[in-house]
Amino acid sequence: MGASNNDWGIPAINMTKKKRENLGVALEIDGLEEKLSQCRRDLEAVSSRLYGAELSPEARRSLEKEKNSLMNKASSYEKELKLLRRENQKNMALSVAIFILLSLLYACWAL
Repeated sequence: MGASNNDWGIPAINMTKKKRENLGVALEIDGLEEKLSQCRRDLEAVSSRLYGAELSPEARRSLEKEKNSLMNKASSYEKELKLLRRENQKNMALSVAIFILLSLLYACWAL
């Protein structure tokens, strides 16, 4: 069957490395936040179906399996978001440091 593709057409196995080469961290965060939001909406819908009606044991097991899968997916998205936000903070700190360094060099050169 092969690896499935994500939103960018990159095989899921190689997604992280290649994605970071082609996209900025902020775009990755936006995309992941949207996926997490959709996952949470799906989870809410499954929970509502699970507790809202009489279900056969087979249907209940199927919905519980889907709910567990969505919970695992949401947890995975949250972990990835945490890492991306940390990376974004590091990038921002590096940008500020470079700006200060260039400002100091300019100030010394202008004197």
